[in-house]
Amino acid sequence: MYEKITPPTTGTRITFSNGEPVVPDDPIIPFIRGDGTGVDIWPAAQRVFDAAVAKAYGGQRKIVWFKVYAGDEACELYGTYQYLPEDTLTAIRDYGVAIKGPLTTPIGGGIRSLNVALRQIFDLYACIRPCKYYAGTPSPHKTPEKLDVIVYRENTEDIYLGIEWKQGSEIGERLIKILNEDLIPATPEHGKKQIPLDAGIGIKPISKTGSQRLVRRAIRHALRLPKPKQMVTLVHKGNIMKYTEGAFRDWGYELATSEFRAECVTERESWILSNKERNPDLSIEDNARQIEPGYDALTDEKKQKVCAEVQAVLDSIWETHGNSQWKDKVMVNDRIADSIFQQIQTRPDEYSILATMNLNGDYLSDAAAAIVGGLGMGPGANIGDSCAIFEATHGTAPKHAGLDRINPGSVILSGVMLLEYLGWQEAADLIKQGIGAAISNREVTYDLARLMEPPVEPPLKCSEFAEAIIKHFED
Repeated sequence: MYEKITPPTTGTRITFSNGEPVVPDDPIIPFIRGDGTGVDIWPAAQRVFDAAVAKAYGGQRKIVWFKVYAGDEACELYGTYQYLPEDTLTAIRDYGVAIKGPLTTPIGGGIRSLNVALRQIFDLYACIRPCKYYAGTPSPHKTPEKLDVIVYRENTEDIYLGIEWKQGSEIGERLIKILNEDLIPATPEHGKKQIPLDAGIGIKPISKTGSQRLVRRAIRHALRLPKPKQMVTLVHKGNIMKYTEGAFRDWGYELATSEFRAECVTERESWILSNKERNPDLSIEDNARQIEPGYDALTDEKKQKVCAEVQAVLDSIWETHGNSQWKDKVMVNDRIADSIFQQIQTRPDEYSILATMNLNGDYLSDAAAAIVGGLGMGPGANIGDSCAIFEATHGTAPKHAGLDRINPGSVILSGVMLLEYLGWQEAADLIKQGIGAAISNREVTYDLARLMEPPVEPPLKCSEFAEAIIKHFED
């Protein structure tokens, strides 16, 4: 079955039903130690996970760990360039849920990203990145505690799909020629646009299926949150890329107002409903005037379209969403991508779940993590309908490898997400309690210690931070 690894002799496989895990009390979970500082952070994290599960369940539950290989460690065992061996893929496929440390990807050439490869191989379409502040964590932001968002990033499409050709390649030059000569339309304003012949070229696919399954999972998550946080914001650059990012927004709204009609209201629908609630005698046109900026300057055709929208909303959902019933629904709105970057800093408490495409989500999740303390404390999960992989979100930091000094918080908090995914909330809560108390007591690794006022001297080692977290389970 496997070439160079042996599965545990105890433990039970996780299965899946309707896209959700069916979890035994002794799940077998493959883990990848990771490259660089993975040698430090994984042992520390594993101690925390095992201690939390033991304390929460008194021996009634236990994770059975299964070591598998990827990255540089895999090449040492399987041979040169065997960065992602078939053994590892088979194990993850067989057992359904895995966790990993950071993996090496050369910049500018060589192997493709192992992280991207895993997401694509297992169709892990939802990258989930919570960004929440732990009191005492040093942050450049004045009010980091106001930010509590979850980024839902589509994981399998967009330019990260890696469909691209190098400048000067035969296929790249042929594609540029076809685009320039046959496909790119001329415009009255600018004439016929041309792609430079010395350009590298890539393709940005955004599908209806990929967009809607991400938004579906984001809305389902929102439905589990307490009322003030039941909001999903579609983040896009659809004002420029109308048929990819604009389509993502449109498909997201389409899903929300069809599949989740009873549970959702769009921001624009809420304006229409609240206008009528404030003034029951308000005409359709006056309602349209209030929701559409510059209404009076529109053409008659566009005015009719806005009025038809108002009438359709009132006809279809007034009975179920009107008279303030919409306030109990999941709010679905959208924001332009560049705008949301400043809004999570200036109005962070207005947002909850941010659903977006691959590239935007990569930028946005790292920017949000910076507000609450940086990637050292940033967890991540990659979820599909029959597989899930949890991961540290930072790089390998090879210069720190083996020094027992790096912050293991990212992989530990990713383990918290894993425990929550298993339904083991009690163990997850113990770890969150331990992390919060350790930071509040200034028991931190060097990356946080040097930013505190006054700086902490000496900072804890990676292994010592893990022990501090376990110690504070009792707090």
